[in-house]
Amino acid sequence: MVIDISSPNGTYDPVFLSNYATINLNDQILRVPGIGNVVVYGAGQYAMRLWVKPDQLAKLNITVPEIVNAINEQNAVNPAGQVGGEPAPPGVDYTYSIRAQGRLQSPEEFGQIVVRAEPDGSLVRLKDVARIELGAQTYSQVGRLNGKAAAAIAVYQLPGSNAIAAVDGVKQLMEQVKHTFPPDLEYTIALDTTLAVREGIKEIIHTLFEALVLVIIVVFVFLQGWRATLIPALAVPVSLIGTFAMFPLLGFSVNTIAMMGLVLAIGLVVDDAIVVVEAVEHHIERGLSPKEATLKAMEEVSGPVVAIALVLSAVFLPTVFIPGITGKLYQQFAVTIAISVLISAFNALSLSPALSAMILKPKKETRGPLGAFYRWFNNVFGKSTNGYVRVCSWLIRKVVISLLVIGVMAVGTGLIGKQVPGGFLPEEDQGYLFVQLQLPDAASLQRTNAAAREVEKVIMDTPGVEYVTTVVGMSLLSGVTNTYSSFCFVSLKPWHERKSPETQYAAIMARLNQQLRQVPQGIGFAFSPPAIPGIGTAGGVTFILEDRAGKDIAFLWENTRKFLEEAKKRPEIARATTTFLPTVPQLFVKVDRDKVLKQG
Repeated sequence: MVIDISSPNGTYDPVFLSNYATINLNDQILRVPGIGNVVVYGAGQYAMRLWVKPDQLAKLNITVPEIVNAINEQNAVNPAGQVGGEPAPPGVDYTYSIRAQGRLQSPEEFGQIVVRAEPDGSLVRLKDVARIELGAQTYSQVGRLNGKAAAAIAVYQLPGSNAIAAVDGVKQLMEQVKHTFPPDLEYTIALDTTLAVREGIKEIIHTLFEALVLVIIVVFVFLQGWRATLIPALAVPVSLIGTFAMFPLLGFSVNTIAMMGLVLAIGLVVDDAIVVVEAVEHHIERGLSPKEATLKAMEEVSGPVVAIALVLSAVFLPTVFIPGITGKLYQQFAVTIAISVLISAFNALSLSPALSAMILKPKKETRGPLGAFYRWFNNVFGKSTNGYVRVCSWLIRKVVISLLVIGVMAVGTGLIGKQVPGGFLPEEDQGYLFVQLQLPDAASLQRTNAAAREVEKVIMDTPGVEYVTTVVGMSLLSGVTNTYSSFCFVSLKPWHERKSPETQYAAIMARLNQQLRQVPQGIGFAFSPPAIPGIGTAGGVTFILEDRAGKDIAFLWENTRKFLEEAKKRPEIARATTTFLPTVPQLFVKVDRDKVLKQG
């Protein structure tokens, strides 16, 4: 997540905002459970900057190392000891600790540092040979929120922790500390990467309840009785809750993969209970009591129930042994379904028979509108079943036609499969995206800052965008601080506010890339975050080209350029870039060491 500290009325400059975040918020956020790292983007940390006067230094024959030594000696914390401490002569009644002057704090105090004491008693102070001011240690970055000065606090999750709990902890902390902010200082949650997770779990929970209701309705229509429907309906929550209970033992967490597995499992866990109920009802219709019918039915269906559970488990469990990250993605999904199926089988052998013996009774003919619906449904379903059986009987006798039908279905499946994205994970609307701006090599920070403002205007004029956090002076793709790169965290409005076509994720990406190509100062492009947070810095594929021949940089760059040219010719690759920039102009200074040593 990204938290921006800003001053709406411009009371505080970027240096103050960045240092306030570093001094007052950095450590507190790090103490929140689940937070692994905090990085403050923007201006540098506070520093006392000394601008020496070369003419004065030459006139007084003072070198820069002398100034550095003077500062280190006089800007220090020195223990002063005690007065009256032991060993002391008899009669000492009090012991006093001595406090001495500590580190210097203001430009005026630094100006009083004595650089040299002349034999005639005169003193050369630091203010005589340098201009002193309180500023930033580095001026290599600029931070903004929606075009205004801000300090961006990037908060990273601790591996293995609960992302939602960690973000909630940070939000709670910020609500507490905002009451201690000075006037005209506020914070903004400019980027929350867990919003997509929350929205996904919310939708999956809705789907879970919808699937449960639909399953109960279908079971009621086919079994045609509330007593018979109640038994499979109870089996579903028992199986799902039992699956949740197994998660801690297996080291799983409740996430979108597990929830999707449970949605699929709903349709599977009712099957065993339905088999038991139909078998019991069959024997009740033949005159047996519910208890006798249950015992008779379990003698017949216990084997099939166990077989169904083992077969379904055998379908899903082998995916556990798939290596790598692909196996990790399939693992919890498959194990979730397998556990729910096994618990469902256990219910079918224990809970469902007990409920059948207690609840089921001989059926009576249903009257009224519901009875009419049952008769109509049974009639239609019977005709459909008979028609299906006749078609299958005819196809069994027509082998050639059956093979042609199977072939057509196989070809159709292949054609449809080609339309499905074939990447590691498809790009999805996660509620945010990134924008990278690259100026010509060695371009100054001022040029990059001006170009970044144009990019900000393009982004903020795009429908569906809510926040734009800009960091000038750093490349997000390479993680390198330089003067010719800039990037933006772009947060989109909530999903329920983006219903129009132009505010959809793909439309926003297409519009941004089209307009960013028109920025003349440099190369700008929008790209998606990684499909799985923490795996890479962007969506797509990362490829590393290695020089195993041990040749020079020119050789590696030439082959990198050829590789990119060939990659761009591939129709399935939309864009291919590299962060390897060996041609950045540099200046080489050759120092005459002998002359330097002679001149002191």
